[in-house]
Amino acid sequence: MSGTLKVISPVDGRVYAERPLARRDEVAEALTRAAEAQAAWKRVPLPERAALCRRFVDAFTARRDEIALELTWQMGRPIAQTPGEVRGFEERARYMIEVAGAALADIDAGPKEGFRRFIRREPLGVVLVIAAWNYPYLIAVNSVLPAIMAGNAVVLKHSAQTPLCAERFADAFAEAGLPDGVFQVLHMDHATTEMAIQHPRTAHVAFTGSVAGGHAVQRAASGRFIGVGLELGGKDPAYVRPDCDFAHAVENLVDGAFFNSGQSCCAIERIYVHEKLFDRFVEAFAEQTRRYRLGDPTRPETNLGPMVRTAAADLVRTQTAEALSRGARALIDEAAFPASRPGTPYLAPQVLVDVDHSMAVMREESFGPVIGIMKVGSDEEAVALMNDSPFGLTAAIWTADVEAAIAIGERIETGTWFMNRCDYLDPALAWVGVRDSGRGCTLSRVGYEHLTRPKSYHLRLRTA
Repeated sequence: MSGTLKVISPVDGRVYAERPLARRDEVAEALTRAAEAQAAWKRVPLPERAALCRRFVDAFTARRDEIALELTWQMGRPIAQTPGEVRGFEERARYMIEVAGAALADIDAGPKEGFRRFIRREPLGVVLVIAAWNYPYLIAVNSVLPAIMAGNAVVLKHSAQTPLCAERFADAFAEAGLPDGVFQVLHMDHATTEMAIQHPRTAHVAFTGSVAGGHAVQRAASGRFIGVGLELGGKDPAYVRPDCDFAHAVENLVDGAFFNSGQSCCAIERIYVHEKLFDRFVEAFAEQTRRYRLGDPTRPETNLGPMVRTAAADLVRTQTAEALSRGARALIDEAAFPASRPGTPYLAPQVLVDVDHSMAVMREESFGPVIGIMKVGSDEEAVALMNDSPFGLTAAIWTADVEAAIAIGERIETGTWFMNRCDYLDPALAWVGVRDSGRGCTLSRVGYEHLTRPKSYHLRLRTA
């Protein structure tokens, strides 16, 4: 039997879309079809794959307005901001298309008399992409586009919150002329997704989601020798040094903490400020936060929308209440945000001081519009606190001293180290995490290594 997937919009609580969930036999059929299509697709020359993928990007971006509004209704990000996801999608997709030639080129093993030797990147086969809802196009494109470019087939299972995003991928690929079966969409429940991971046709799994979800995917794949890429959670720290560009640091960090209602794996979730400018920074940060306009995300003046669901907002409320009970102070009056109401996903942003690492808000992922700010007396103290976390996705420093930034960055256990910016993925750089933030890599030339396998060619030219 199959059930029905219902998308409850956080905007107004109504059912925004319904889709039938795939049956087990339908999943098996789709994976078999993908494997058969991939056998032919991998033989298509790379320039032809690139041309098709460029048409795919063109077809997708031509519908940017429709896609942006649909995204707002599915997950609540303000309509003033959702078009930015389409721009980011295009930037990443076009970059990964352009670097594919270099990333997938044969590696010459060097001269050896009488021999020709090289290493070729071979596609894995069928890649199962399990994508998250918070940046549904940016997350999915990181794996989908390079997997297709590398000669794989892709089956995309998107979040139950954003299933229409998967269908927009399918629409654009169909318009671009991708052969049937090379890209498919499946709406699946947890049990059927587990079956898909364990299916012999699945050659690789690219998962983005929670730490608990990552463990579930890893368990499902544990009986098979396949690759599993895991992009999981974060508790990303920032350090503000006394020599920073103060106004830039405040503006950047407020945005890094509260954009998308803080629902980003690489959002800033804790800030350490040098004591020489702590009081001034906290005052400016709180003042900037008070300028947010929380409300209906379909209205152009709104710049802070609801969280994805009430349960997510309640987790942030619980963390905040626990911190306050332990002595933290809240700098934002929730009454200044009339749209913020208990029992709804609408939640005012909050800035906490007098926090420490005994509090969940400084140790556990919040994934919402709350930030704790701590005073530090030195670089040494900042490094120790930044590393005091089970996560390691991104970390950032605000300083005018490039050499100090590099030296401190070498000591931070993280996948990406920023200076004077945050909450951004440069497609030319590897997107990686350490510890509970996951494993594997997407984006950059390095990302192609995880979607292919090396195959060595050892050719003797003369036998006499």
